[in-house]
Amino acid sequence: MIIKTKYPNIQASITKDDSEIRELMHPDVFPGLKQSLAEATVPIGGATKLHKHLKSDEIYHITGGQGVMVLGDERTDVVAGDTIFIPAGTPHKIRNPGDIPLKILCFCCPAYSHEDTELLQ
Repeated sequence: MIIKTKYPNIQASITKDDSEIRELMHPDVFPGLKQSLAEATVPIGGATKLHKHLKSDEIYHITGGQGVMVLGDERTDVVAGDTIFIPAGTPHKIRNPGDIPLKILCFCCPAYSHEDTELLQ
């Protein structure tokens, strides 16, 4: 069975950390999936709230713009083409100091859920 989505058909929503996301693939829509893929957008001058995921590992792949990523006590600049691994339990947030929206593909395994997200600020 082919599982496929079309970007224009996916509504944006706001996550617990205040990022705007489009869930490209998620088990809430496709039962049986064990992971999720979303596109997050952080507006110019915006930032997500410091948070951690209790069970999910996360991978961010930057597809547009630039950002400053905080992982625990460390900070790193990120630009389009960079990929960052965020282990479960690691406090993290990302800020967009650039002049265009920051676009991120977010892969979570197990799949993203609000219940797995703990705000830290």
